[in-house]
Amino acid sequence: MNEALYTGAARYYAAGRLPYPAELPEVLRAGLGLDGRGRLLDVGCGPGTLTRELAPLFAGAVGVDADPDMIAEARRSPVDGLEWRHLRAEELPAGLGTFRVATFAQSFHWMDRPLVARRVRGMLEPGGAWVHVDGITHRGDDGTDPLPHPEPPHEAIDALVRRYLGPVRRAGTALLPQGTPAGEAEIMRAAGYTGPERLPAGGGTVYERSADQVVAQAFSLSWSAPHLFGARVGEFERDLRDLLRDASPSGRFAQRSRETVLLVWRPSEGPL
Repeated sequence: MNEALYTGAARYYAAGRLPYPAELPEVLRAGLGLDGRGRLLDVGCGPGTLTRELAPLFAGAVGVDADPDMIAEARRSPVDGLEWRHLRAEELPAGLGTFRVATFAQSFHWMDRPLVARRVRGMLEPGGAWVHVDGITHRGDDGTDPLPHPEPPHEAIDALVRRYLGPVRRAGTALLPQGTPAGEAEIMRAAGYTGPERLPAGGGTVYERSADQVVAQAFSLSWSAPHLFGARVGEFERDLRDLLRDASPSGRFAQRSRETVLLVWRPSEGPL
């Protein structure tokens, strides 16, 4: 995982991203029969938003991320039984021990997926599970149901980013002309997992958003993280705020969260 993916984005993440569905922890608890025992490993945890929400379901939790600023943000609010580690997913198991559940939320596609899948499989205790949180928090649902305020003008924001950074999507120090990779199911099965079991985990909540939050949303993304703009970051933000002012003179926006599904993978029996 490229440590430069989100350089400068950590302080914008919590304000910029939409919340995970409130019912997600209960869906995970009921779906996996969690009873407060065992530990959670949250891989690519960012500033620890989801880690904190799920930690009460376990006896302990560890959040790991390749970005030192994300881990620094996570450590600003200490929680008993919750540990933060600055390391790349490819460095696992890193002496962390075994876990009942490993979660990946908006992170696995950035990693050496076959390697990480194999290494995490060896870290799961008997009966343990890998959970991919399939849902995005950086963009609302594209439905046509009415909202109380205008939706952020995503297409115009994307066009502004391209005007500054060029037509090919950026990601850390690399370019992604084809976007992020697919084929997760094949990788998981090749690494010795069965599944996935699908657990619908909510969504569809409408959130009111300020212009500041929409700006933070843009800066929380890998393809428009602050470092990519270099000395022009202030100029970009001014143009972005002008765009938002035109889209909603009141400075208020609204977004409906997308549906989230938990994809549960379990290690198959026996060695690979």
